[in-house]
Amino acid sequence: MYRPLRLIRLLTLIALAAPLLQGCQPSRPSGNLVVGSRSRIDSVDPAQTYSIGAMQVISALGDTLYTIDKDGRPRPQLATALPRLSADGTRARIPLRAGVLFHDGTRFDAAAMVFTLKRFMAIGKLSYLLGDRVRTVRSTGPLELELELRQPYSPLPQLLSAVNLTPLSPTAYRRLGKGFLNDRFVGTGPYQLSFYSDQQQRLTPFKAYWGRRPANRGIDLVTLSNSTALFGALRSGEIDVLLSTSIEGDQQSALAASARRGELRQGVGPALEIGYLTLLTDRPPFNDQRLRRAVARSLDRRTISERVTRGLRAPLRDLVPPSLPGSDPQAWPDYDPDSARSLYRQAGYCSGRRLTLPLTFRSNIPADRLFALTWQAQLRRDLGDCVHLEVTGMEATTAYRQLGDGNFPMILLDWMGDFPDADNYLTPLLACEKAEGDRCLAGASAASGSFWTAPGLVGEVDRSSRIAGPQRLSLLRDVQRRTAAASPYLPLWLVAPRAWARPHVSQPRFDGSGRLLLRELSLQRGAERGAEEVAR
Repeated sequence: MYRPLRLIRLLTLIALAAPLLQGCQPSRPSGNLVVGSRSRIDSVDPAQTYSIGAMQVISALGDTLYTIDKDGRPRPQLATALPRLSADGTRARIPLRAGVLFHDGTRFDAAAMVFTLKRFMAIGKLSYLLGDRVRTVRSTGPLELELELRQPYSPLPQLLSAVNLTPLSPTAYRRLGKGFLNDRFVGTGPYQLSFYSDQQQRLTPFKAYWGRRPANRGIDLVTLSNSTALFGALRSGEIDVLLSTSIEGDQQSALAASARRGELRQGVGPALEIGYLTLLTDRPPFNDQRLRRAVARSLDRRTISERVTRGLRAPLRDLVPPSLPGSDPQAWPDYDPDSARSLYRQAGYCSGRRLTLPLTFRSNIPADRLFALTWQAQLRRDLGDCVHLEVTGMEATTAYRQLGDGNFPMILLDWMGDFPDADNYLTPLLACEKAEGDRCLAGASAASGSFWTAPGLVGEVDRSSRIAGPQRLSLLRDVQRRTAAASPYLPLWLVAPRAWARPHVSQPRFDGSGRLLLRELSLQRGAERGAEEVAR
């Protein structure tokens, strides 16, 4: 099989890093761009997968009813207008775009959209995204979709921008029944999937695409197993574009510095991932609210952000990313060691008695370890007579399995909503189905490891999703201030996606959901001929 020289060098690098690519790989067509990451893609079925890497791939292979623009506003894509709501807000009718084809040549219409949504509600790993909010879906015409909602839901367009809900060809997927199509994708997007393995995916422009065609001849997405291999591959030119989710902090800083010198092109997307601490509120020591409030004031976010991430992760005092409506950037208290000391003293510490703060960090995530050590040193310096931070590492998947068992007095976690709206940040942390006073016995708050609630709080969160406008924004801020006063969670930092491209590639750009716009990547004038010569 023909193998261009450049792809051979890349595969050799991958083979040296780890035994990643197995079997016969396709040759790389001249002009294709190579995008590298550490995201292993186990499936491209939107009902089966939900990893960040898979969502990035699917976002190029499929369209959604709505997209989120760079200013965070929903825009129609396969829909032609925002939903038309009934008087009581429980029925939404959505007009659909005509003349759209699936990759198998069949036509997209309301029946195909109904099939996709019903399939997702029946077998989707994240079926609750739709099922908790939508009762039924049906077509009211060849190009009109109707959703019956369980109750009014104001961020419905944002929900329908979730990549998991991209329409699928009934011809290709209906025969699977309750099974998944993991290694093929038949949607309506600007690219077709022409090759798939868990370590490499090839995207080829779809000639019958209804919208603007990609600016490139195709994309090869490749996975390398470690940050150093990816960093070296970009430096050497073996890959054209590198996604920041793959790279450790020091290497991100080095690439950002290279971009400032004009050696690389850098793109930064909206910061929609939050890092936060969860405190176990129903057992000592954090069943004492004074201690939770003291810890909240013991966190020097600015120093930690600078020392751990070289400022690439902005300090965060809010559970809702500041770019989203309803955020309150100053909801949580800032670093205040004097106030913290006073609260520790009220709880009986600092006068010859130190509180041990047990922190669990995810041992396979470098930034977590650096955070733990940096905070430990900061507390020793500023509040060493009152507290001592005891740190323990645990592999991430093991920690996630134990989170709802209440095994961690304090743990560092992160979260990125499946669609960009405040509801998708507050509900996963604050929802509670069964409570006794301020203790959540069952529901999202228990599953997240805090076990905290407050009388009326769940009703406020629920009501915030049923109203719109200034009233909603005010209620969202009130919910966050009330949560901040109790401090079951401590926001830490905000993570923005970044991508770096070689100088011969256009500057990377992201959509409003934080995904790299692969279709906009292009070889710069004069670079295409050079790329073809390298391939030969």
